[in-house]
Amino acid sequence: MNNYQLESLLNDFLKPFAIKDYCPNGMQVEGKTEVKKIVTGVTASQALIDAAIEQGADALLVHHGYFWRGESEPLKGMKFKRIKALIENGINLYAYHLPLDVHPEVGNNAQLAKLLGIEQRGGLEDGNPNSVAVWGELPNAMSAKEFSELLAMKLNREPLHIESGVAKSIKTVGWCTGGGQDFIDLAASKGMDAFVSGEISERTTYSARELAIHYFSAGHHATERYGVKALGEWLANEHGFDVTFIDIDNPV
Repeated sequence: MNNYQLESLLNDFLKPFAIKDYCPNGMQVEGKTEVKKIVTGVTASQALIDAAIEQGADALLVHHGYFWRGESEPLKGMKFKRIKALIENGINLYAYHLPLDVHPEVGNNAQLAKLLGIEQRGGLEDGNPNSVAVWGELPNAMSAKEFSELLAMKLNREPLHIESGVAKSIKTVGWCTGGGQDFIDLAASKGMDAFVSGEISERTTYSARELAIHYFSAGHHATERYGVKALGEWLANEHGFDVTFIDIDNPV
């Protein structure tokens, strides 16, 4: 498929123009005209680019690309080396940030819910059809310890658990993959028993304790592995691309 046709296909599926983001979504670096082999991964790091080169990829599809709002603009240092490697090897770079978080089928939030067995009920942000934070219910109530063990087993990472300060089981769960810890206050106001995200801030601890909601910091990378992997599987199954997901591990 032509590289611009692939961008149109992804845009039609993910609808990036429906959500305001902190970076450009779609093709970020142009490469070969014809795309057959795609490598997917969470972040367009040098290690992932090197792996894509080794795989002979025509395109790299990621959740975290480049050109973030507030990012230093000059192409030098680490940023130059990454983009130089892409251009020299003719690799198209496609990146989808918030559109991949919120997509109801392959999105990071939807895929995390599927992994954990949570039935998604809706968004936490009233009046926002593309709410970045969502909520749902577990089929059966769990203790905080049981839920923490479920996260550890499914994500292969021990989450940081900030207890709610009250003896309560977990049935309703709010979550936002990646850096969504500041939605904890909203989740508490909606009566959630627990909130899950990838990161934690100093202030998050006090919100959990004072608002009586369990908080689980499960890793930014760990909670966002599954959206881009599912998107790659969609491209392979529905459109016949040769797709390989490569997980460059990140402990944060």
